[in-house]
Amino acid sequence: MPENLTIAVASGKGGTGKTTVATNLAFLLGEQGKQVQYIDCDVEEPNGNIFLKPHVTDVKKVTIDVPRVDTNKCIHCGKCGDICQYSAIVAVSDTVLTFEQLCHCCGGCRLVCPVDAIKPKPIQIGDVEYGYSDNIECVTGRLKIGDIRSPAVIRRVKEKINQYKITILDVPPGTSCPVVEALKGTDFVLLVTEPTPFGLNDLKLAAEMVRKLGLMFAVVVNRSDIGDMNVRQYCERENIDIVLEIPDDRRIAEAYSRGRIITDVVPEYKSGFAELYENLTDMLEVKLSEKK
Repeated sequence: MPENLTIAVASGKGGTGKTTVATNLAFLLGEQGKQVQYIDCDVEEPNGNIFLKPHVTDVKKVTIDVPRVDTNKCIHCGKCGDICQYSAIVAVSDTVLTFEQLCHCCGGCRLVCPVDAIKPKPIQIGDVEYGYSDNIECVTGRLKIGDIRSPAVIRRVKEKINQYKITILDVPPGTSCPVVEALKGTDFVLLVTEPTPFGLNDLKLAAEMVRKLGLMFAVVVNRSDIGDMNVRQYCERENIDIVLEIPDDRRIAEAYSRGRIITDVVPEYKSGFAELYENLTDMLEVKLSEKK
């Protein structure tokens, strides 16, 4: 199996330990001497840097183009407002109103304007940080506070995926548009859950989403020795592999609270994360052989 995989770590809900799994997997692979990227696509609340503590070498702005109307050219035909599905631009009487926060940057208003009165205006919606944590390349997307266009920042972050490295994508929680944007084009998805009624409910939603995207996936159960057996029973019933179970260990909680990597503080967990990686590469090899 070539070591240039893109592994997405996702969860149906927040707080399941998604970033814990993503950062520890990246850290372990880096320790093994593999070429690794950690890319934080959870742009509304990125926190992988708390654990990997990268040295930031560069920061780039993320901008999008919103419409700017030249009122001297505008003939108030209303075509721009008619095509916009988000009411981000509206022709009202003898003027045109634009609502930049609603704009999805499709450029349709500029295309239909018969007098070329609409031009693009770049605005910043976030930034991308680049850096290194030892030999792990780290890329972090950060959405500007108050903005809602996280998919645009996620797309910019994913442009840095290096096809010659193992890339660990830390995906936003849930099953909404930003999650789908982050998962597109990945080789494998790890769904992190917990054995609680909420964890099971959101795992079902996440599994359905990943299946519709046609992606291979498996489950990681965090705090596996609490709650009930319903998560395991669901995975067995749905033929979903559980590739790692992490117990409710106080040492893990203490390491997390201090922003420490689990496998660095409690070395016996290294074997679990190593086995996780071996299991998913074996699953991918089987899938590839079936296609031949």
